[in-house]
Amino acid sequence: MKRDKLFDLWEGRDPEFEVQYEEPIIKSLCDYGKGTSQYQESRAKVLGAGYEAYIMAFFIGLYFDKSMPLEGETKKFGWAIRNWGNVDARKGRRNYHEITKFMFVALVARADIDFIALDKGEITVRKAVDILIQKMEEYANYGFYYMLKEKLEINPNYFYRNSAFLDVFTSLIKEEPNSPVDYDDDDEPESLD
Repeated sequence: MKRDKLFDLWEGRDPEFEVQYEEPIIKSLCDYGKGTSQYQESRAKVLGAGYEAYIMAFFIGLYFDKSMPLEGETKKFGWAIRNWGNVDARKGRRNYHEITKFMFVALVARADIDFIALDKGEITVRKAVDILIQKMEEYANYGFYYMLKEKLEINPNYFYRNSAFLDVFTSLIKEEPNSPVDYDDDDEPESLD
């Protein structure tokens, strides 16, 4: 079935990212290139593997519904999407298969693919996967841009707070995506007693 083949081919790809985000985001927040490690340098990281930053950047772009084409020098992680979090490859990691399925569904909903034409064979499955990967890379590219320009350049320690990513995503689901998170005690539900 083309739907299964579409997912399998997409999941077998290794998305690209702009090299300009490698040092300030991926290497500073992740154990990029190290795997799970007991070394002191690795324990100080906020995220595990580099693709964890990519996942965060993707969802930031998705929820803002903003994408940016990759224009600078690019690089691949060297790890196919299906292997993200693969417990067999890196001891101590959980498989990210559920997260990648959510990403795939979001991309199918947002990418400009004519699925009738795909079903009729007027466009190839490979072409459809190329469109999905491009959209994914563009969402992540905006997310990396946002993380760097809107957060890290203002406060280099922003993502070292326990609630940093929660605050970003909470602000994204409010009416004003850039407004600070406001936890109002008056919003507590009434007691049922």
